[in-house]
Amino acid sequence: MVPEAAAVVDDVVGSTHAARLVREAAACLTDAGVASPEPDAVAMLAHAWSTSRSDVRQAMILRRTPPAAVADRFASMVEQRAGRVPLQHLTGTAAFRGIELAVGPGVFVPRPETEMLVDLVLDGLGEGALVVDLCTGSGAIPLAVKHERPDLDVRAVELDQLAHAWADRNRKRLGLDGEMRCGAAQLAFPDLVGEVDVVVSNPPYIPVGMVPIDPEVRDHDPDIALYGGSEDGLRIPLEVAARAHELLRPGGLLVMEHADAQGDSLPAALRRTGWADVRDHADLAGRPRAVTASMD
Repeated sequence: MVPEAAAVVDDVVGSTHAARLVREAAACLTDAGVASPEPDAVAMLAHAWSTSRSDVRQAMILRRTPPAAVADRFASMVEQRAGRVPLQHLTGTAAFRGIELAVGPGVFVPRPETEMLVDLVLDGLGEGALVVDLCTGSGAIPLAVKHERPDLDVRAVELDQLAHAWADRNRKRLGLDGEMRCGAAQLAFPDLVGEVDVVVSNPPYIPVGMVPIDPEVRDHDPDIALYGGSEDGLRIPLEVAARAHELLRPGGLLVMEHADAQGDSLPAALRRTGWADVRDHADLAGRPRAVTASMD
């Protein structure tokens, strides 16, 4: 950490009321290049204080003073966050739609832009439909789908054993039914060939050699969840799509996330490999984010 940021962190320990703690922590995080310094500071103080973010904001208004032990824990978290450790690794959780997921080292932290895939999955889906998630990571997508539609038969697969353990842990802690298998997406669910209504996937898609700029991603998300296996990043997504083509029933739907630079290349590749009604969808920021395609 830069000396100036370290000095601010040291000063946080001696701070008193919650508003000052958050203000000085946010200044430290701003200097460190963190994109959302004030919300991150509030979230960390809430975690250190074992309370909610809304309670922290009320404490800020009322200028309440947390115990010294809380201030010490908070200062340690601020120092780590200034070193660009992901906020979710420090709090141990990540919010995704209406659920809270346990996350940490070894699993990809779900992003807000991925939430739109759940809408694409659920759009017009009938009662009791079978949904399969390939490359599930923390289990964010299938567990959110199951949370919002308990009637659906939801299953998922994850290649990496550590990430699979996080997904299975999330399934259990949320009390949601859904099978979480460990294995390769390209070979997954041989017992379901031709039976699945929707296959959804947020596969690794970053082009090989294109290193992410954000340290939170570059240094903390597992490589296996990031890189798409080719210079255009499409090798693994297209392999996953090929397996989806085998799993889906006639008229079934593929929903797949991609990089914003792949809004033309991935749909074009899917059309070349036999998919019908291929459409690309923008996220809330207007960037190309996900493709849908149907089985003939």
